Amino acid sequence: MLIAFKFVFFLICAASVMSLSESWLPPFPRAVFRAALVGVAVLVLFYTDIMAPIRRTAEWVKKIRLGETPENLPSKERRLLGPLVKEVSKMVRSLETARLAAEEEARLRQSKDSVWTPERLKEFVRTKLGGRPLFVVSNREPYMHVKKGRDIEWMVPPSGLVTAIEPILEACGGTWIAQGAGDADRETVDEKDRLRVPPEDPKYTLRRVWLTPEEEEGYYYGFSNEGIWPLCHIAHTRPVFREKNWTYYQSVNEKFAEVVLQEIDGMEDPCVLIQDYHFALLPRLVKARRPDARVAIFWHIPWPNPESFGICPWQKELLIGMLGADIIGFHTQYHCNNFMETVDRFLESRIDYEHFTVNREGQITSVKPFPISISFIGNESSSSAEKVTSSKEDLLKPYGLSAEWIGVGVDRLDYTKGILERFFAIERFLKKNPNYQGKFTFVELAAPSRSLIPQYRQFADQIDKEVERINSLFQTKNWKPILFLKKNHSHKDILPFYKHADVCLVTSLHDGMNLVAKEFVMARDDEKGVLILSQFTGASRELKDAIVVNPYDIGQTADAIREALEMPLEERAERMKRMRAVLRERNVYRWAADLMGELAQVRLSSAVVS
Repeated sequence: MLIAFKFVFFLICAASVMSLSESWLPPFPRAVFRAALVGVAVLVLFYTDIMAPIRRTAEWVKKIRLGETPENLPSKERRLLGPLVKEVSKMVRSLETARLAAEEEARLRQSKDSVWTPERLKEFVRTKLGGRPLFVVSNREPYMHVKKGRDIEWMVPPSGLVTAIEPILEACGGTWIAQGAGDADRETVDEKDRLRVPPEDPKYTLRRVWLTPEEEEGYYYGFSNEGIWPLCHIAHTRPVFREKNWTYYQSVNEKFAEVVLQEIDGMEDPCVLIQDYHFALLPRLVKARRPDARVAIFWHIPWPNPESFGICPWQKELLIGMLGADIIGFHTQYHCNNFMETVDRFLESRIDYEHFTVNREGQITSVKPFPISISFIGNESSSSAEKVTSSKEDLLKPYGLSAEWIGVGVDRLDYTKGILERFFAIERFLKKNPNYQGKFTFVELAAPSRSLIPQYRQFADQIDKEVERINSLFQTKNWKPILFLKKNHSHKDILPFYKHADVCLVTSLHDGMNLVAKEFVMARDDEKGVLILSQFTGASRELKDAIVVNPYDIGQTADAIREALEMPLEERAERMKRMRAVLRERNVYRWAADLMGELAQVRLSSAVVS
């Protein structure tokens, strides 16, 4: 548009000059003069508005190629080159990522370190699987498409599982099989319900599975989240088991099994990695039809003791389904112990506690801990390396608030996350330490969750009431103790709070791992900030330099907040440095390598699971 405006302006000026020339030039020289004038105008425009931006873009790419870090490409070049700049930007990001990875690999080789990177995982899996693709199954899809007016946009659903699994498929390739839940999902797949993702830089295939509203109600909201979820978390919420929900759970597992079998059809010794409690029956269903498949299931939530699990009317069916897998993975050894004891209590089988295997009807299943993590590879990561230009003051300014210290919590609105207990601790902290009133604000970034389930609706209402009550006790015109932001927050929304928070509270009443704790540590490349962490998370077994608390002990958590805010800067830095070292050593690529290495070494039984 700007070029066109300039060209019209030049033509108007040229027309004025040519009208003057009619009085002193004969016709032929006048025509030559006009042509020369237009030609000069075109050349000037071409050089200043086309060639110069292209030259600057070339210099920009050259700096990247030489390993320099250039400034962002000016908006003028972006407007002119349009889609070309978009693709060049993707290429530049890929080059920058590859350069950083290569530098990290070289540094690790020089230091004889063993940190896992995407490139190392890719080569490891290629060698172990012989080039065969990996098949991942989960309820939650990594990308969903939604309608925004007449447009279709994609989004990443809030999920710790997606955070953990996607880096693996991006590194290794393969197929992710999941429920299509977006209102525009059907419009973006091909005739076989597949599409390549990520949308901006495709690296693997997403195969969507369609469920009816009745199936989703019974299988997901009903049996999975009113039954298995509270059963496994032991958070004093009574599990609800209905026979119709169990019927839907069976039928959906069978539907997913058919899709898995379609995807692995014709492949020799395929590797299938099943995710979480939604698919306890799936390992056996796949193995019965494809005994040559190597199947693993990773259970992302805790496993309870046998007495608690015995509440479920279909405990034997769930266990038999899971034992169709060659490998069952949990976050901690404690959960493995509980599972083995549960099998011993309810099923006829041969249990080897020395090697942690279960032999049932010739099918041998290994039960092992694989503590999951995030994609942290060094002093910089894909998340922490992102620039955050805002300040601590900027975070609260849109809400008309100011505070000297900020705390942060990032959770789904779930009764297992200890959000109420956290707020009670903040109330206790401010009462015991009135000098922090008007100076400390806790920001809770809460994603609505499972609102169709009555317990979740009641819990969300209770949270709202407690936030209002606590704020009414303390708040002033420009300050309040709790800023409660209830919506689905993107990583871009969350990162500034991770970067600037003085303290992060993770107070789960019971949790498998909890990746929020690890994401906070990953974001703090400034080695500042303090993590307060529940003893009932898997993360507390790794991040020992956090302040570990019992979230049921409100006074202890309140004292931990004061300890965190008053901790000397040197101690904060040392603690954060050690926690970051743990994450660097045990990142998600190491988790995937451990799990895939075990799966590749499985000695397949000749017995057919029936």
